[in-house]
Amino acid sequence: MIGMLLLALAAAAAPLFARASEGIWGIAPCELCLWQRAPYWVAAALALAAALLPRARRPLGWLAVLAVLASGAIAGFHIGVEQGWWPSPLPGCQALQAGGGASVDDLLRSLAAAPSKPCDAPTYLVPGLPLSMAAMNLLYALGLSGLAAIWMRRGEGR
Repeated sequence: MIGMLLLALAAAAAPLFARASEGIWGIAPCELCLWQRAPYWVAAALALAAALLPRARRPLGWLAVLAVLASGAIAGFHIGVEQGWWPSPLPGCQALQAGGGASVDDLLRSLAAAPSKPCDAPTYLVPGLPLSMAAMNLLYALGLSGLAAIWMRRGEGR
């Protein structure tokens, strides 16, 4: 039970830290940054349910681990977009393309509802550290899911 509560807290800490970094350091998130947060909330809810429901602890705990890994997978994809390995399919990440007969009205209608940071522009939290926020999230997700898997294997999930 303690391990599941710790997992719930650690999972919730990631999107809370990301949100705090917006206010404290003025970091603007891109659309992929926002997508990385949702699986952590799912993981926190699943881990909390696992802590409260002993009979379902094992399956809910493993689902929480998978949710954390889902955020890591989105972060890995985001790193690829930042590095220019592939483009993002999300509309909020796309640059406007002029030409092709598009009018100014067409371009204005294609704008995202809220201004966002381009997904291919990495944000570095620590000056001099070559890890973007997406890369730090990938490392956090891998570490947290690994630790949670150890808790599950050692009997916390029973």
